[in-house]
Amino acid sequence: MNPEAFGSPLFVRRATYIVQEIASLPDAIDFLTEWPEDHRDLIHQAALMACYDAFDGRKPVSVARNAFYSFAKRAAILEDATSAMQWLAACKLGSGKVRA
Repeated sequence: MNPEAFGSPLFVRRATYIVQEIASLPDAIDFLTEWPEDHRDLIHQAALMACYDAFDGRKPVSVARNAFYSFAKRAAILEDATSAMQWLAACKLGSGKVRA
């Protein structure tokens, strides 16, 4: 198992119809560093620092996941895992082609 992987992934809304899976420290760090600067706050900063600390081995990965969860919930971008998994499964089943 990847030591940087979260025990269970989190799903966040990037845009109206785009949901992203956050399954590891690198995923969380990338998401947080791409977050618009004008929307950053102390919760964002704390989540990013927790992720960096976990990446460097100073904190458990679970602490980083919890911090990212808190950030996503506060930012109102957290998606329900069950709904996201069903949506992803439906996308994988379809070919993307319209049938006549």
